[in-house]
Amino acid sequence: MAKILLTHSPETRANYYGDRALAGLRALGEVKLNEAEAPLEGEALVLAAADCDLIVSYRQSPGPAALFERLPKLAAFLRCAIDIRNVDVAAASKAGVLVTQASAGFVTSVTELVLGFMIDLSRRVTAHASSYHAGNVPLAVMGRELRGSTLGVIGYGAIGKEVARVGQALGMQVLIHDPYVRVVEKQFRQTTLEELLSLSDYVVPLAVANAETENLMGEKQFQQMKRGAFFINVSRGNLVDEAALARALDSGRVAGCAIDVGRAPDQMPSPALAARAEVIATPHTAGLTLPAIEHQSMETVAQAAEILKGRAPKGAVNAGHWKRKELLKP
Repeated sequence: MAKILLTHSPETRANYYGDRALAGLRALGEVKLNEAEAPLEGEALVLAAADCDLIVSYRQSPGPAALFERLPKLAAFLRCAIDIRNVDVAAASKAGVLVTQASAGFVTSVTELVLGFMIDLSRRVTAHASSYHAGNVPLAVMGRELRGSTLGVIGYGAIGKEVARVGQALGMQVLIHDPYVRVVEKQFRQTTLEELLSLSDYVVPLAVANAETENLMGEKQFQQMKRGAFFINVSRGNLVDEAALARALDSGRVAGCAIDVGRAPDQMPSPALAARAEVIATPHTAGLTLPAIEHQSMETVAQAAEILKGRAPKGAVNAGHWKRKELLKP
């Protein structure tokens, strides 16, 4: 019988894996659970996975080279997320270990939060509620309607396309910047980054986080934004120079921002930025809805089932280097 390690802690298991997915794994083999308060990593992960064939990994459990070198029985490392930046895929390939990632099941969830952020910023919902909670009566101020406003979407992947679609349905003018994609929809206009920033009332970066997009929004870019515009980041903190954003907020160039991600541990918003009065922050929960989470967790179950049959599943990133599938033969 195959042995499968699930690295999620009890808390993260409840939110990010769930009973249905866990039952699916148990139907495939013996499942070893992490009962510690934190997700497994480092030496603790090596020790826990010593006799396991598969690791199903939470995003905070890295896959460094040493992990694959020290676990000769390990056949596959399954990431229950899209982001595999903390997995050394080259080292896994060298060791013959298969690495998989989940697909995007949170497009609707993230898009809905972007919409909520735009309304909140425009109508000062959080600011007014906070005043009432503190026992004060807030000053009524003029709001901004989404209809007729301009939405700038940076990155035209699955989420970018859905955010653009929803914005257009609400009567917004939609600008897209993505140098690697040709936007064919006639209702949207593809622009340079500089033009998008100068014209948009709402700027939403949804680009992939990599070396090229590190600090995509920096001092120059924030200064190019339309004065009084709003900035919303639900993608990755790596896209933003947070000191530059703080200065743009100080100057009023950016009227307010909403963030679900940042440069704090586990991609959380940075506390100093999140504490500002002009900022709405949520603790990396854009994709935390039951349909979104079950999409990814159940996908790892399906991947594990294929792997145990000796087949590289959808989501495999290094199938050509998978030598340890021989270990799974009965």
